[in-house]
Amino acid sequence: MTASKVRTALVCALIAVAGCAPSSAKPGTSVVAAKLTPLDIVTANRNKTVHFHVEVARTDAEQERGLMFRTGLPDHGGMIFPMASPRWAVFWMKNTLIPLDMIFIRADGHIARIAANTTPQSLDQVSSGEPVIAVLEIIGGGAEKDGLQAGDLVRWPGGPAS
Repeated sequence: MTASKVRTALVCALIAVAGCAPSSAKPGTSVVAAKLTPLDIVTANRNKTVHFHVEVARTDAEQERGLMFRTGLPDHGGMIFPMASPRWAVFWMKNTLIPLDMIFIRADGHIARIAANTTPQSLDQVSSGEPVIAVLEIIGGGAEKDGLQAGDLVRWPGGPAS
């Protein structure tokens, strides 16, 4: 295995996401009481703002666990994975039981790309495609349902566009 492949595998292992339960939650838990933060996405045409309440994966352990083992997410719920500085992000769906939309957010707060309806339990890598400052995970199909797309502006407390 090349150094590049090892590095990619390590990144995947460290920031693998796909199931939203804090470390104390047991597998199969669908809704876990957690501190939620407001997050808004302003559509590029500025005609609509979509409101979310999401968990924030702040620590390495929270980011490793992500949404693993969740059996559901509330409508307009999810998890945001903020990063200290922009970087390429690579995620997978290991131990994630529900499809997710992964929304990759640039340093200016705009959506770089959306990986829609990622496959539960898949080890396929899902890449940001460019350096990003955060990744938002919501229920699979949610981005399309709300009309979200690349270029929309994401705002949350402490985020780049807040």
